Amino acid sequence: MAWAVFIFYYKNILGKYYVNFARIYFRYEFFITEDCMRKDLLGLEGLSREEIEEILDTAAVMREHLDKGEINLDYAKGVSVVNLFYENSTRTRTSFENAAKFLGANQVNIAVGNSSVAKGESIYDTVKTLESIKNGIVVIRHNMAGAPQYVAKKVNARVINAGDGQHEHPTQALLDMLTMKRHFGKIEGLTVAIIGDIKYSRVARSNIFGLLKMGAKVKLFGIKTLMPKGIEEMGAIVCDSIEQAISGSDVVMGLRIQLERQTSGQFPTIKEYFNEYGITMERMKLANKNAIIMHPAPVNRGVEISGEAVDCEQSRIFDQVTNGLAVRMAIIKLMAEEK
Repeated sequence: MAWAVFIFYYKNILGKYYVNFARIYFRYEFFITEDCMRKDLLGLEGLSREEIEEILDTAAVMREHLDKGEINLDYAKGVSVVNLFYENSTRTRTSFENAAKFLGANQVNIAVGNSSVAKGESIYDTVKTLESIKNGIVVIRHNMAGAPQYVAKKVNARVINAGDGQHEHPTQALLDMLTMKRHFGKIEGLTVAIIGDIKYSRVARSNIFGLLKMGAKVKLFGIKTLMPKGIEEMGAIVCDSIEQAISGSDVVMGLRIQLERQTSGQFPTIKEYFNEYGITMERMKLANKNAIIMHPAPVNRGVEISGEAVDCEQSRIFDQVTNGLAVRMAIIKLMAEEK
């Protein structure tokens, strides 16, 4: 265990091979921990279908509150929620901030760049300090896979994973499923095509875990350099063309090209990428009649999806943002009830 902690903090010194070892260690030490799954929301891989359904049902109620303009609720009154984001974020961070505020929770936002982290403080010491001043829920986003799991193992506070490295982004997948359920009335039996940068996408992984548990069929397509080897072992179908992926699908989900996580030379020019792999209204004609378009955002118009597709009647991209707020309210509410 001491070696894993050492590797976690000094990954830049030890290099990529030790970092990969640390990720493997974190997976088996922290991801599959029954107590953490009950106390925290670390990923969808460890949740049951029933637990996912409970979150979605609660989120549906929260969405009703939002639609009625009811944002002065007391479901989490007396609970402190701290947002600790080591990566840049707009939608996720703001969504968690408003979720806590609308539920009546005490809210603390940590600007990591201006905190003691910039002075070299470890993630463990940072979170332990926050816990000591009675922060009951810690929302954490980190560029290292396994960071939320590590924190959850070490503190009594409840931990919500707001995205860790290339591992998972559970609340994004949950809001995606809520969006599907609101449109179709169900998730079971749907065919969902996920198109784009699969290799570097934590959104794709969480959606595969969650959608398959809920009885949906998942199809994947992307440029070969951005398609991880063995991904079909998770239960998804890897398609040979974008036409094959979209054909007969109920949901077509584009993924952002994550240039910040990539090495150079993994795909041709942006124009060529869009021509070969972009979601367009012409290609959407292959989808089922009632199909919808989704994207976790931020959207790169004219790269992974056309501007016309973003703004069309089939698009649920902006509705996903509101559903994200409802899902995060639901999670905080459920955690607050178990305090």
